[in-house]
Amino acid sequence: MAGTGVPVRERVDGTGLTLGVVATRWHNELVDHMLDRAIEAGEASNVDHITVARVDGAVELPVLAQALARRVDAVVALGVVIRGDTSHFEYVCQSVTDGLTRVALDESTPVAHGVLTVDNYAQARARAGFEDSAEDKGYAATLAALDAACALRQVAKS
Repeated sequence: MAGTGVPVRERVDGTGLTLGVVATRWHNELVDHMLDRAIEAGEASNVDHITVARVDGAVELPVLAQALARRVDAVVALGVVIRGDTSHFEYVCQSVTDGLTRVALDESTPVAHGVLTVDNYAQARARAGFEDSAEDKGYAATLAALDAACALRQVAKS
């Protein structure tokens, strides 16, 4: 959590845009809240439509993000991966990051990486957008994806 240099805005002008959000079911008490915050960010930004898809785990996020990226203007992937006692954490985090990046590039659609990759539950909660959280990753990731979609729209017009 850098804590400095974060863009400060409450909404993006998403009028005319469609948004897809894919979220995991692991750590649902955190991810469900992040999903709610992502939807709130989309609504505050006046997007035309929000499609939500759920998957069990983080490794499944990229394939659903790709399906959404083919149908919407911006995608947000949400989840929580907490480090355990094995190297599985590194494989999952790398796979998700590589997959989401590939989807964004292959589909020319912004895909925001809203997957918390943390050492423990407290770190995840601090980033999940609760009243006592230092960050609001669901909301911020949604604004980032919508902002990139607006920038792409501008580039296409020029």
